[in-house]
Amino acid sequence: MSFTRLYPRNIFIKSRCGPRKWYSSGVGDAVPIDKVLVANRGEIACRVIRTVKKLGMRAVAVYSDADAGAMHVALADEAYRLGPAPSQESYLRQEAVVMAAQGAGCQAVHPGYGFLSENAEFAELCQRAGLTFVGPPASAIRDMGIKSTSKAIMSAAGVPVIQGYHGDDQSDVRLREEAERIGFPVMIKAVRGGGGKGMRVCRAGAEFASQLDSARREALKAFGDGAVLLEQFVRDPRHVEVQVFGDRHGNYVHLFERDCSVQRRHQKVIEEAPAPGVPAQLRAELGRAAVRAARAVGYVGAGTVEFILDPSTAAFHFMEMNTRLQVEHPVTEMVTRTDLVEWQLRVAAGERLPVTQDDIALHGHSFEARIYAESPGDDFLPGAGPLRHLRFPEPGPHVRVETGVRQGDEVSVHYDPMIAKLVVWGPDRAAALRRLRAQLLQCHVVGLDTNVNFLVALSAHPSFARGDVHTSFIPQHRAELFPPVGAPAPPLLAQAVLAAILHEDLLAAREDPDPLSPFAQERGFRVNHRLRRGFTFLHHDQEVTARVTYEARGSYLVSVDGRAGPLRVSGALVDRGGRLELRHRVDDACGTCGVVVDQGDVHLFTADGGQVFRRKPPAWLAALGAQRPGEASTGAGAVAPMPGVVEKVCVVPGQAVGAGDPLVVVIAMKMEHVVRAARPGVVERVSCSPGDTVARNAVLVYFAE
Repeated sequence: MSFTRLYPRNIFIKSRCGPRKWYSSGVGDAVPIDKVLVANRGEIACRVIRTVKKLGMRAVAVYSDADAGAMHVALADEAYRLGPAPSQESYLRQEAVVMAAQGAGCQAVHPGYGFLSENAEFAELCQRAGLTFVGPPASAIRDMGIKSTSKAIMSAAGVPVIQGYHGDDQSDVRLREEAERIGFPVMIKAVRGGGGKGMRVCRAGAEFASQLDSARREALKAFGDGAVLLEQFVRDPRHVEVQVFGDRHGNYVHLFERDCSVQRRHQKVIEEAPAPGVPAQLRAELGRAAVRAARAVGYVGAGTVEFILDPSTAAFHFMEMNTRLQVEHPVTEMVTRTDLVEWQLRVAAGERLPVTQDDIALHGHSFEARIYAESPGDDFLPGAGPLRHLRFPEPGPHVRVETGVRQGDEVSVHYDPMIAKLVVWGPDRAAALRRLRAQLLQCHVVGLDTNVNFLVALSAHPSFARGDVHTSFIPQHRAELFPPVGAPAPPLLAQAVLAAILHEDLLAAREDPDPLSPFAQERGFRVNHRLRRGFTFLHHDQEVTARVTYEARGSYLVSVDGRAGPLRVSGALVDRGGRLELRHRVDDACGTCGVVVDQGDVHLFTADGGQVFRRKPPAWLAALGAQRPGEASTGAGAVAPMPGVVEKVCVVPGQAVGAGDPLVVVIAMKMEHVVRAARPGVVERVSCSPGDTVARNAVLVYFAE
């Protein structure tokens, strides 16, 4: 049911060229809104701005110095600078955001997710400034933001809560007594936690003290509060959450559940709606419990109630409530045919919910895959850098691409490393999963490592296809998801060689457009048609070599690492609207794949995922010490595991260190990584200082020989 049909009287055109003004159809607390400031960045800012403009309102963006040319700034009608790149100096400056909204003449502020979205003080600041905060009341944010408080409220409201201890007595003795009462293993969680920070699993009493200290230290640093709670640890649970919505008139609905079980580093990587294998009765029970949770705190707007589901018993327990729009909200929109951001804005303006619970039905199945700049094979360490080439699938009724970047933009070390969200829909789970895998293969990213190949492997895994998902899915299936990498198959290497040769011809033809030139691609002719040459590539850090003999009419004989029987290869590069497609024939097998040649490196995008063949620098150049950008120039030092900002330097020149001693703390994309000494040694030189931005593999500390 569309809002156009429900509320045709609520929108009118102020003038032919001016903005529309939108009033609530409710009574008593109607709020006119014609201009909204979006207090966020990246894909969520772009997503909110599009709906704001769809409703005929004007959108105002804010930005840091790093985002001055960002997509969300370009999409907005106006944009205001907040400060330098670090979020503490820009997007988290509450007063600066409010001043921007007031200066722009906005009536409302939409916080998106992250940053200030679950900050009760910011919600109150907006209210005092006469701005409508597009979110729940500050009281609900505050109650749900403290895990111990939220669990007490939920328990009183009859929402199932997992056995645990949520008390104020934080003494070591009391916590140990409660852990023994619950029974090991137990989960230690920061009271104000999130994103896996301040969370530890204690499997035996002997390790309780050390795990408790570790959780407290991390919680204190991340949230400014070292208080913890204890919970019964459920082995291999499912993470199921329910989308709820409330208005200012006491109406509440749920929009069914999502499954977000498959995670890495305690963070979601793929989500789906509805949850697989959930029978109708359990679905109804989850929905009713989530609505009770929303009522208990007088919730207004979009919220998500998260549950732990025990697959062995089908028992579910309240985990937490996210008082904001979730990253994965598009899958709910796809299966309920709604626009949740539109609902948020209408409810914030005082309107009633457009539907009752009986009006909401499930339609098909939807998946969301989060595409990150990260290295899955290196424990999913995040990355940063320029997006030298970027191509996504064509959007359509059943395919959405939510992104905040364009080709040429940079993934910054200061923010989350998400590049995009790919959202697909199908009439059933199997059809949606097939579409997900097919569309993932159309995501082509060059310039930094991504998790696209990992998502392709995950979506093709038999257990995932069966819906057998849980929070330990990735560790359990690590061997299949990360198979040993061997030498590339000879036909694949032959395709890389062919792409490199044809790209050279293409560049030569562009430089010499004379159709009679011997380098013109169309003629398929070269001076010395029996020319022989070698290609040496690095594929997954393994050196591979091919020998090529040029034949007449654009045909080549390719011998791979001296293996018997050269392959006869031919083909052409075809320009498909700015993207290159390689049509190839290797012996008697024909095929097509996407190709990007960047700085001499060949990127092939095949039916099995992306493959990178990096050109090895010539020996004479390597002898001069030339390295690729970001690579370490020596092995006699400690290097940055990821791009980031130096938070702390723990050593000084001349200091002796042992294996495992901390050297430097690097912060990147909401993660802290401690660089430790790999072996005993003496520090010769420290090449970084707090506040420095460093590239991946940059040498931070040099050791004496």
